[in-house]
Amino acid sequence: MANIRNQGIGQLYGVGVGPGDPELITIKAQRILSQVSVIFVPSKGAGHQSYAGSIISSLVKGSTPEVVKLIFPMQKSALESYWEKAVEEIWQHLTQGRDCALVTEGDPLLYGTFIYILSIFQERHPEVSIEVVPGISSINAASARALLPLATGSERVATIPATYEDEALRETLQTFDTVVLLKVNAVFDRILDVLEEMNLVDKCIYIKRCTTEDEEIVRDIRRLRGKTLDYLSLVIVRR
Repeated sequence: MANIRNQGIGQLYGVGVGPGDPELITIKAQRILSQVSVIFVPSKGAGHQSYAGSIISSLVKGSTPEVVKLIFPMQKSALESYWEKAVEEIWQHLTQGRDCALVTEGDPLLYGTFIYILSIFQERHPEVSIEVVPGISSINAASARALLPLATGSERVATIPATYEDEALRETLQTFDTVVLLKVNAVFDRILDVLEEMNLVDKCIYIKRCTTEDEEIVRDIRRLRGKTLDYLSLVIVRR
């Protein structure tokens, strides 16, 4: 059950803004982003553009609402302290009665930064009323762009980081009818070795930055060996 809103404390929204195409932002997300006082956008660093922020840029032109960048560097060892800082910054606005939204690409609760923010708020500031607005994930968008069904009937689907160890990756590929591999950019050649060993290469599709101007769909993934791949890419394996 959703929290009951406390008088004097703003509402917090976790808003998914989809995979990249602004037209895939939901009507509800668009409405909330037009009503809140502050929109927080996650970024890798001070000099980096926020990907989620770029998706909503056409919706937030002008001075209202206020857009605030939150830094979440890629180093895992440092992330916890940045989550803590982000929560405190959001909390300062909420205590002024300002409604706030933290936007994430895709869906907020599917490998999203908002998961950690939500957890800290639930522990430290349970009086804050929180609502999550789901968004279209890159998984669904990539499936649609590639015209590749994820599942039908009684088929099973797994979504895993490609950084899994080889044996765990093999087991998943053997067990599920469709496997979506995320974070493939840094380990692609190793994944390709496993897929070739299991005779699954011809059952794979690589999709980069789906629904954007930089989208790329590759059906012969062998030609990607040795290349530098985009962080926002995935591979769908459908047996």
